[in-house]
Amino acid sequence: MALIEIKNLTYTYPGASKPSINDVSLKVEKGEFVLITGPSGCGKTTLCRCFNGLVPHFYQGELKGEISVAGLDTLKHHTYEMAKHVGLVFQNPENQLFALSIEKDVAFGLENNGVDRVEMRRRVDEVLQQTGIYDIRERSPHEISGGQQQRVAIAAVLAMEPEIIVLDEPTSFLDPLSAQKIFEVIFKLNREQGITVILVEHRLDLTAKYTNHLIVMDEGKIRFEGDPRQILSNEETRLIGVGIPKATLLYQMLKKEGLNLNNATPLSSEELADQLLEALKVE
Repeated sequence: MALIEIKNLTYTYPGASKPSINDVSLKVEKGEFVLITGPSGCGKTTLCRCFNGLVPHFYQGELKGEISVAGLDTLKHHTYEMAKHVGLVFQNPENQLFALSIEKDVAFGLENNGVDRVEMRRRVDEVLQQTGIYDIRERSPHEISGGQQQRVAIAAVLAMEPEIIVLDEPTSFLDPLSAQKIFEVIFKLNREQGITVILVEHRLDLTAKYTNHLIVMDEGKIRFEGDPRQILSNEETRLIGVGIPKATLLYQMLKKEGLNLNNATPLSSEELADQLLEALKVE
């Protein structure tokens, strides 16, 4: 059974004239790193809100279809129940930070769940180490950089030990280097701990290499889904408005010019460089 299964989902916000999500069906298996992309306003954020029950319990509106997450029907289980299984990191980390110190922010969810003090201390210290912010744990979250704030938001979610972590454009306020560090942390958690990751992101140059399940949305529908190399090689993906990784575009240009590269479409500059070096050796 899939960890997340959505069937024929259609959702319309209160007062909206048309659905934000229209007849979406989707399966996500345990341990996958799912990347969702597409033009602004295509329904990516709304879909993320469905995973933890914010839609329809908080945002209300009209919802049709079925949503099962970690074996739970999100229509019958409220957000506080889904939070034990799904952690959501918002686009702006400041929306999730409010305590006087970083470690208090990270511990907040555990306190609400009545976690034993010793266990709470263990979890908080562990996720602070994992996200690289242990040394600044006593500082105020509003006195640190945007990248550090994002790490705090991720740590607060990880402390809850969710099966699924959903990140809605978590680095939109960060420079490429800071963003890259955040993505490396997320990928390490996915690879080493088996946490299922669902990442909404426009910057595919930084993220495409991590995913094994790519979803392209447009106008509330899933247009393409599956192997990222195949989807990003498709001209129709670019025409939708998806920012194809530069390494992928350069690879396609070099192939057209007759360069003897292999058929594995690169998703990063590192992969393209390896192919170029191999081609030069052959020649």
